[in-house]
Amino acid sequence: MLLHIKNMVCNRCKWVVKTELEKLGHNVMVMRLGEVELKDEPSAQQVGEIEQKLNEFGFELIGDRSSQLIESMKTTLIKLVQEPDQLEKMNLSEFLSSSLHRDYSSLSKLFSEVEGITIEQFFILQKIERAKELLVYDEMSLTQIAYELGYSSVAHLSSQFKKVTGLTPSHFKQLRGEKRKPLDEVSED
Repeated sequence: MLLHIKNMVCNRCKWVVKTELEKLGHNVMVMRLGEVELKDEPSAQQVGEIEQKLNEFGFELIGDRSSQLIESMKTTLIKLVQEPDQLEKMNLSEFLSSSLHRDYSSLSKLFSEVEGITIEQFFILQKIERAKELLVYDEMSLTQIAYELGYSSVAHLSSQFKKVTGLTPSHFKQLRGEKRKPLDEVSED
């Protein structure tokens, strides 16, 4: 039984969903961002329990095909932000079309109608969120971050960053306060 789950965007999300499903007595066979494959098909009552438990953590079961497709698009784009080297071989529209086996124009139209923004705008927002995360970690230079996220230049990243956040990357980093310690330097006080 395959469950489609909205708002599963990272490994921590996968861990929370898996843990909660196992607490409810379900055997999780496969976990992917936005999808969980259970060994057995849950009853209607169990689906209700799963839905209630997932809602407590900000997740949501997706039932209709359009919502599932949009969530698949979002998940694919989020993975792409984390592994941008995929776009070296093709552009965003080709990548989505080949990943989801759908015509890009229909994907784009559906996404815009439901989400109120274009696929490209969503992708940029995700890239900026990733840039903010990398800036906070303070382990990479802005040049490295721009390269990591597939930007053609630091200026291009900075321009999009300012357009989305209203701040330059350096101002954002400055506002975050003192430098965050790398994980290997965190001590138990």
